[in-house]
Amino acid sequence: MSAVWKLMATISNSLSLKHGLSLCSPYSSSLNRSFHTPTVGYRTVYRNYVVASSAFSNENREYVIVGGGNAAGYAARTFVEHGMADGRLCIVTKEPHAPYERPALTKGYLFPLDKKPARLPGFHTCVGSGGERQTPDWYKEKGIEMLYEDPVTSVDIEKQTLATNSGRVLKYGTLIIATGCTASRFPEKIGGNLPGVHYIRDVADADALISSLEKARKVVVVGGGYIGMEVAAAAVGWKLDTTIIFPEKHLLQRLFTPSLAYRYEELYKENGVKFLKGTSIKNLEAGSDGRVASVKLEDGSIIEADTVIIGIGAKPAVGPFEKVGLNLNATVGGIQVDGLFRTNIPGIFAIGDVAAFPLKMYNRTARVEHVDHARRSAQHCVKALLTAQTTVYDYLPYFYSRVFEYEGSPRKIWWQFFGDNVGETIEIGNFDPKIATFWMDSGKLKGVLLESGSPEEFQLLPKLARSQPSVDKSKLQKASSVEEALEIAQESLQAAV
Repeated sequence: MSAVWKLMATISNSLSLKHGLSLCSPYSSSLNRSFHTPTVGYRTVYRNYVVASSAFSNENREYVIVGGGNAAGYAARTFVEHGMADGRLCIVTKEPHAPYERPALTKGYLFPLDKKPARLPGFHTCVGSGGERQTPDWYKEKGIEMLYEDPVTSVDIEKQTLATNSGRVLKYGTLIIATGCTASRFPEKIGGNLPGVHYIRDVADADALISSLEKARKVVVVGGGYIGMEVAAAAVGWKLDTTIIFPEKHLLQRLFTPSLAYRYEELYKENGVKFLKGTSIKNLEAGSDGRVASVKLEDGSIIEADTVIIGIGAKPAVGPFEKVGLNLNATVGGIQVDGLFRTNIPGIFAIGDVAAFPLKMYNRTARVEHVDHARRSAQHCVKALLTAQTTVYDYLPYFYSRVFEYEGSPRKIWWQFFGDNVGETIEIGNFDPKIATFWMDSGKLKGVLLESGSPEEFQLLPKLARSQPSVDKSKLQKASSVEEALEIAQESLQAAV
């Protein structure tokens, strides 16, 4: 196996619902001690200028969030809801934009202009969950200081200070780390940084990819997970020659069963997408102009490509916090926290993708890279910080995807999954348009995936996955339709109440 695919295999395993959300001790003694968040002063905001009223310098901030993604945006909203944002909260981000709903980048942003692509300010946080759109003006109006394009470069735990790229030094009282993840990249020596090779994590990445797609003829997508599936579907909207390459046996191997993946692969093929599965990449090769021109496989074969998108996973962006005494989780990565998102250092919290937290209902530690967890962890953390709430985070794993949603698409796809994909599976439906997969373990329903369900059917899924009712397997297997199967599962749920 090549070094590239070893990297991809490692990433795939780390993200696996079955294995990557690993069994670890959910709580350590250091995480159970009492935490007292120091109050270091406050700042009063009058209209468009700031008056410092702190015992420290005017660089003092009571609450600082590092990271400008979805988790930061939802945390900011929760601070506002508790009346603790105005003149007290500062968000430090490397991006030039206010927090936005990142899934839009691969689900709608990449569409051609004639197919009504998503654009800012349309998908600023918190519209993804039906909340108010938090534009830059919203943060100003709420008295929240935004430091754009100024990433944190170092932290001093003893002095409670952060240094940023511009040379600014911020004194914090409470620190919330919401740095998310960075895209896993191909090494430079095999062409990972060639012009025409793209990774997707932010708007700038998406804009660069669109510039390539506008001129592209042949696109290669590396990776058969969420990013690969969503980007390939967008490329179809551009009517481009598109090939997906990945080392696994089928699409989204960490969640889909082989038969379920087959249904989706056939749909992609109907849309002109080609697959190279179980295939290793040796390197990306440049043409005479220095741009990527082809993908060379380990068997020596060459796939022409003028645009390559790498979607092989991500890694937690621990950055400057890696060497300051925070507990890092060796199994799932990220910063170890307890059920209130407290780290082992008093006054410091971590939320979203970067947090390794106790997955209470399955008694294991997890790090979840998903927008739903980013939202919920932010809200839970800030409520625990600002109120007397002591209820620990009790997250139900949830994943979804939407593809082919552009205008003129003959079929739009939207599936949702809740729970744990363990045990044996029962598949009901013919994918025309519905299909459901149930995961059963020891007679109990552990997880369920539904494609093209109604709003009422989708609302049933989390109830089933959280309650884990005992279901008659033979009865479920005999269901003649998805609707009947869900009705059987719902009857089991009601019987358990």
